[in-house]
Amino acid sequence: MAPPFGRVSPTRLAADRPSGARPLASMPVDCFVSDVEQLQPTYLSDMAAQLASLSAFLGGFAATFLATLLALAQQRRLMTVTVALSCLSAISFMIAVVAASMLGAMLHAGAPAILARASPSLPRGFMSLGFGVGIYSLLFAIGCSGWLRTRATGWTTTVISLVGAIIIGLLTVQVG
Repeated sequence: MAPPFGRVSPTRLAADRPSGARPLASMPVDCFVSDVEQLQPTYLSDMAAQLASLSAFLGGFAATFLATLLALAQQRRLMTVTVALSCLSAISFMIAVVAASMLGAMLHAGAPAILARASPSLPRGFMSLGFGVGIYSLLFAIGCSGWLRTRATGWTTTVISLVGAIIIGLLTVQVG
């Protein structure tokens, strides 16, 4: 049976490396890390904790935004779209929080054997997907919300949301 993720010795990692592959330490600093599993479990655990906290905060904001929209009780198509985007955002952030919590539990040094043997790929994927969908759907909901009031407010919220989405996209691409 293979050792659990995060508890593999450096000697074992060297033995499992395909022939001709360079060790991670010899790679250039600006090298793109294509497989997150190459990262240290403590780093992944800390990043999961950060994303869980941020997702919980933004999910609360999205849920409050959703409740405020529902209280307006307008019967317009744009209202339906904005409510749907807010709901999608709140639920996506909740998924990200649960997935990040599971990832942190799996990577913890004192994790029970059943968690330590599990692959972190599924919670890592749901954490990333939930956070990404949550952030963009919240930005789009904010962008749509201005149109419920006036044309000028609609243009303002749309432009600001698009600028935010572009900046977040650029930052995400830069890091990833």
